[in-house]
Amino acid sequence: MTTINPYLIFDGNCEEAFQLYKAVFGGEFTFIGRFKDMPSDPNRPLSPEIRERIMHISLPISSETNLFGSDSSEAFGHSTIIGNNFSISINVDSVDKAKRIFNGLSEGGKVKMPLEKTFWEAYFGMLEDKFGINWQVSHELKEHADFENRNKKDE
Repeated sequence: MTTINPYLIFDGNCEEAFQLYKAVFGGEFTFIGRFKDMPSDPNRPLSPEIRERIMHISLPISSETNLFGSDSSEAFGHSTIIGNNFSISINVDSVDKAKRIFNGLSEGGKVKMPLEKTFWEAYFGMLEDKFGINWQVSHELKEHADFENRNKKDE
């Protein structure tokens, strides 16, 4: 099954915004990851402030829809400007479908992050289509649930 979820991008206040959304919509966060949870890259050291920012947060707002969010910064080559602070996140049930959708949407556009296996156990990629719309394409692998469960234990 393919699902579409809004993905909101913030400049350091993602956690504050999502506390409001949680109060409004109810429910519990199913995932909170910070940039410090990523594998470190000696070529791209992160400041203590950036390390504490939200890498990804997920709040179910219905049985079919999640509200996703993250902080961004110049450190990741993306300054947050009203108008570029959201993406459409598409989650699919196979790698082949992810590749087909990613390749189709990126034709004539700009790949921001290639579709590839990530440390959080998903195939994931980001792009801007030729019309200027930001997309994220993801297929969670079986191991993804194990990654989320490990992260919940650390909270």
